[in-house]
Amino acid sequence: MLISVVNRSRGLNDADLQKAVRAVNRQLEEDFYPHWQFGARLRVDSAGRMPAQRDRQVDLPTLPGRRGDAVLYILDKPTMDGTEGYHDGNNADVPFGFVFLDACTEGADSWTVALSHEAIELVGDPLNNLLVQGPHPLDHRQLVFHQFELCDAVSGDCYEIEGVTVQNFVLPGWFARKPVDGARNDFLGRVEPGQSLAPFSIAPGGYLMFWDERAPEGKKWTPHFDTGDGMAGRKVADKVAGKMASKLSRVARRCHHG
Repeated sequence: MLISVVNRSRGLNDADLQKAVRAVNRQLEEDFYPHWQFGARLRVDSAGRMPAQRDRQVDLPTLPGRRGDAVLYILDKPTMDGTEGYHDGNNADVPFGFVFLDACTEGADSWTVALSHEAIELVGDPLNNLLVQGPHPLDHRQLVFHQFELCDAVSGDCYEIEGVTVQNFVLPGWFARKPVDGARNDFLGRVEPGQSLAPFSIAPGGYLMFWDERAPEGKKWTPHFDTGDGMAGRKVADKVAGKMASKLSRVARRCHHG
């Protein structure tokens, strides 16, 4: 997959963007691909027409010359307060994402982490419509449908590549039904007391969203996070505001109609 990165920010210069893109490309090639066996490459493209956010009817890839298979837009101000970024697919099945600089700060909330986060999740679930069956976070005897998101559970963790901060991500073992002794389930190998991060669990600052068909209407999508974790709570609120609206209707139709 080739992802066009389009800089629509007034404050981010091309040199800083190119440096971040180089780091994320190294992450995708050297860290992500060996574990997942699929990947992508980011390329900075000229700015084209700005699409209307959340408008799935828009013809997103209006860029000069040849665009990539997906588009990531870098913008200053989010339309939803606090939202650092999100990804989705439009009605023409063109994957796209946004990173909002004004909502980003430093560390795990920096714009380069948001860029890395959205790029990885755009690669893993380009159209934002994949679900994985797994245990309910609070009752492992019950099965629910988890979003196929590769960064959310460890979104509080980051590391550096060439001085650029990037996002941690989960490995295939995170989606296993049962824990495997000695398994490394996220790239950084987070170790909780005596064990690695368990499948379908969250690290500090992380969260997940799942679909519970048994729940009442209007409550089938449920966030799971540590309620005492301020970072995770804020990220959940941002996700619900920024990227869940279209997914709710699409997945609800799929779960009800097969």
